[in-house]
Amino acid sequence: MKPLKNRTVVITGALGGLGRTVCAVAETQGARVIRVDIARDENLPDCHAVDLTNADATRELIQSFGPFDSLVNLAGGFAMGTESWDSSDEQWDLMFSLNVSTMRNAIRAAVPVLLEQQKGSIVNVGAFGAREGQGLMGAYCASKSVVMRLTETLAEELKTKGINVNAVLPTVIDTAANRSAMPENNPADWVSPDDLASCYLLPTFSGCQSRARCAVACAGIELVN
Repeated sequence: MKPLKNRTVVITGALGGLGRTVCAVAETQGARVIRVDIARDENLPDCHAVDLTNADATRELIQSFGPFDSLVNLAGGFAMGTESWDSSDEQWDLMFSLNVSTMRNAIRAAVPVLLEQQKGSIVNVGAFGAREGQGLMGAYCASKSVVMRLTETLAEELKTKGINVNAVLPTVIDTAANRSAMPENNPADWVSPDDLASCYLLPTFSGCQSRARCAVACAGIELVN
């Protein structure tokens, strides 16, 4: 059984460590995957390059795809910071640009398409650790908190219009970028992209009627609605 057969899924951040895995799993489950990232991989089908911080360019690209069933927002980033009282404007701007602006611009482009269809789903990436403040991670936690509050707001606004809006809240994901950013930590304690991929795709299934957030606590996959 292929639960995503005949469904089209737009995935941002598709060439990242998590994105490549989610795309592969989605295709295994039968979906047509439209890949979106800052660069293009000529070896991958339906792969498109756009700067997601550019609202006009993002809108033009996403609305050129025609009808699609789901938007999975995986674009984002992480960087350790300094004490929050001493962090630079550049650090805050970077975290909000990567984690908030990219998601917001993709959603602004996708929602009109989904509203016209009167159905669809959006999945965003929160962060389990950003449910509360963390030392030396003020800008990151603040940006991910915005992601989670916007997800809740969108879910409330769109729940009667046939559009599901969810967020997955993983702990630290085992990617090359995170290994580079946190070399002192043990990746064995982190969440595998392979284990996490299906959780990002669960809300895109046609039978999923969840109107709440999905929280992924660990590789064991704990879903909280």
